[in-house]
Amino acid sequence: MPPPSEPAPSGQPARVRRFGPAQRWVHRATAWFTLTCVATAACLYVPQLAELVGRRGLVVDVHIWSGLLIPVPLLLGLASRALRADLGRLNRFGPHDRRWLRAALRRDRRHASRPADKFNAGQKVYAAWIAGAVLVLLGTGLMMWSTGITPLVWRTAATFVHDWLALAVGIVVAGHIAKAFADPEARRGMRTGSVDPAWAAVEHPLWRPDEARADEARPDPRPEDVPYRGSGPGADAPSDTGPR
Repeated sequence: MPPPSEPAPSGQPARVRRFGPAQRWVHRATAWFTLTCVATAACLYVPQLAELVGRRGLVVDVHIWSGLLIPVPLLLGLASRALRADLGRLNRFGPHDRRWLRAALRRDRRHASRPADKFNAGQKVYAAWIAGAVLVLLGTGLMMWSTGITPLVWRTAATFVHDWLALAVGIVVAGHIAKAFADPEARRGMRTGSVDPAWAAVEHPLWRPDEARADEARPDPRPEDVPYRGSGPGADAPSDTGPR
């Protein structure tokens, strides 16, 4: 059964709301910073590209600042309740995710073997891995940059980790881009914010957009609306605070 669709303009098929402006802006800004960082890294380490581009000092500066700016869009986007809800979904693994991963390892491409909520298990693994890799690259990059603070042996080890992890990130990001180009509807969902309900029913059958939007729109409770439970034995018992 396809998920509920939101109304569409006359003459156009109804579409399902998948991402709001905050999610799309964070994804787009992070993608540009990441691609800039990867491209400048290639220009620094591949001799043919280094000769073609030249101006190594400028390339180094662009590489450093693009790397430092990669986490900034996400940190700013945390102000969005919808983005925080998506991060929570990415951070939760359920039985259907283990089933999805087992099917992927067996190269079972049947949709019935790969149940998924708003994000499938592959997207969750990618998000977790790339987040950890960015933090390690950021830390090792800062160690390499601060030559007057960290000892030489630390910078040597940091350079080794940074270079090989950067190569792995480049390969993984290339795979991510290839998967995006192989699925035009998923790419359209990230670009416009909405997807075809038939695509959502096949690729993400466990996703319920209306329920997700209701959770995202629900305001956070005010402190005065949350009953004080205290601490210690009997803290959860109702208290008589009325006049005696």
